[in-house]
Amino acid sequence: MTSLARVLFPCLLALAFSAAGAETAEQSVRSGVNDKYLAPDLDVDEWTQRFEGEAREIFVHRRDIVERLDLQPGMAVADIGAGTGLFVGPFAGAVGPAGRVYAVDISPRFVEHLKRRASDAGLAQVEVVLGKDRSPELPEDSIDLAFVCDVYHHIEYPRSMLASLRRALRPGGALVVIDFERIPGRTRQWILDHVRAGKEEFTEEIEEVGFVLEQQVPIDGLVENYMLRFRSP
Repeated sequence: MTSLARVLFPCLLALAFSAAGAETAEQSVRSGVNDKYLAPDLDVDEWTQRFEGEAREIFVHRRDIVERLDLQPGMAVADIGAGTGLFVGPFAGAVGPAGRVYAVDISPRFVEHLKRRASDAGLAQVEVVLGKDRSPELPEDSIDLAFVCDVYHHIEYPRSMLASLRRALRPGGALVVIDFERIPGRTRQWILDHVRAGKEEFTEEIEEVGFVLEQQVPIDGLVENYMLRFRSP
């Protein structure tokens, strides 16, 4: 080891441990928000009806959403908070057999369901991952795009999760966030009570971790939701 390396290595190591410690020490922004999804008796059929019904505008406009992601054959995409698997099939079709779809969720019951759904559909390119509340548990430099749909407001440790997503994204990779508009006086009360912050605050949180906002993606028909695309440097 050269003299310069002897000087730099301890500093880099200290920075790495400092960053890891900061993530570990992060306080939950909304403790218990995911308890219902972690319940061992979670009714997957009930949630499938909620997530994949005509009353949900994300479901109605799912094809437009996937199209605007501009996924290409051979790409690797992670569906963070995949839930019942609404986007897993369309993502698998877009990236093709040579691509990869990581269906990530922290709910063991959803993970079981996702595995069955992918297996029944013969989607060999889909890998189901049991994530954690601070990390999607994805390998470093493993994905081209991270998709977070109606899930960001459920992330208890956003700084830790975002830092982990940055590590999982390849250089220049994309983070796409779809979440609810939260505008007092205009937004439904259920959303005001359920979603902890609006688009501007969430954007600031994401940019603070190093992501760069590229655009708000227009989707005709999305009224209660917005779609933001960020780039990982």
